[in-house]
Amino acid sequence: MDTDARALHSLAQTYFDGAYEMDADKFASIFHPSSSVTKVGDDGNVNVTPIGTWLAAVRNMKAPKQQGLERRDQILSIDVDGELALLKLKLQIPPRYFTDMLSCLKVNGTWKIAQKVMTSKT
Repeated sequence: MDTDARALHSLAQTYFDGAYEMDADKFASIFHPSSSVTKVGDDGNVNVTPIGTWLAAVRNMKAPKQQGLERRDQILSIDVDGELALLKLKLQIPPRYFTDMLSCLKVNGTWKIAQKVMTSKT
C-alpha cells in the first residue's frame, strides 16, 4: 500500500472514530477549515453547512459509543489522482445508516476533507 493510500485509510479511521465517539475535535483534525457538509434536506432541497456549524452540532450530539450502539464502518472505495482523492464510506449511527463521499485534497503534504456529501436512511 502506498503512502497516500495509508494516509487516506488513516483519515477514514479517524473519521469513523469521530463519528462513533461524536468527537468534534477528531473531525476538525481531518476537515479543511473551509470545507462543508452537503446533503438533501427533508424538504428535498440541497443543504450546505459550513464545517464550523456542523462541528458545533456534533458537539451537542449523543455519541453512539456512549449509548452502547453497535459499530459498523466500511471503506467502499478510495480513488486517488495526484493531490485529489475521493473516499466512499458507509457507517451507522442507529437508527440511521450513512453513505458518505469525502472529497479530499492533499494540502501542504497532508490529506484533508474539502467536501463531505452524504445521504442516510433508517
